[in-house]
Amino acid sequence: MKITITNDERAFDCTAAWRIIGEILSKPDCVIGLSTGRTTGNLHRIVGEIYSHYPFDASKVTFVGLDEVVNVPREYVGACYTMLKTELIDTLLIKEENFLMLPTISDNFDRDCIAFKEEIDRRGGIDLLILGLGENGHLGFNQPHSPWGHEVWITDMNPELEERIRRETLTPVEKELRGATLGLKSIMNARKIVLVAKGYNKAGIVKQMLESPVIAGVPASILQLHPNCEFLLDSASASELS
Repeated sequence: MKITITNDERAFDCTAAWRIIGEILSKPDCVIGLSTGRTTGNLHRIVGEIYSHYPFDASKVTFVGLDEVVNVPREYVGACYTMLKTELIDTLLIKEENFLMLPTISDNFDRDCIAFKEEIDRRGGIDLLILGLGENGHLGFNQPHSPWGHEVWITDMNPELEERIRRETLTPVEKELRGATLGLKSIMNARKIVLVAKGYNKAGIVKQMLESPVIAGVPASILQLHPNCEFLLDSASASELS
């Protein structure tokens, strides 16, 4: 395992941003997987800031969203599509055909999951996957005790997240809200992974992820087995590591 610990949040965000830029510069037609959330928003914006001052060619890059909320409008501010568009995709002038996302609305999500995986495979697979870490160890919408062998699938979301999304979108309780996500098998098939975690609220799960055995109750612990995974932490999230 490669563990990188930065001194502060700014250094963390800049380091993560350069992991993305470095992949683009080394392989102009690369496929990069992105995650949304509090951990990744700033690093995406820093990529955009660097691009605005020192433009690099991202025209051949394919960006892939790790997951998506099911049964909300795509324009919803909390939809992964909208977050990534706002934080990075539009800034880099990425064409829509090079921005792969699972749908928010569909009459056949199982079909769409298969098509999503096939399109990623057609483009050569994921070269670099940036992964955020949930406080319970989840990756994307792969909650604790998710099956190891799923590729792209529809799963339940964290109850607190579901409650917030229902409130923000005025979604009635009789309408199902779930998550579409790259499964753990697809995540492990990425050629290179950077797991990003920052803040004292992540310190406990970072310790479990890195120092406990690989267990289904902590999905992120499976990354211990990946041949090319970097765990990028700030000093706060690394504070409980022995």
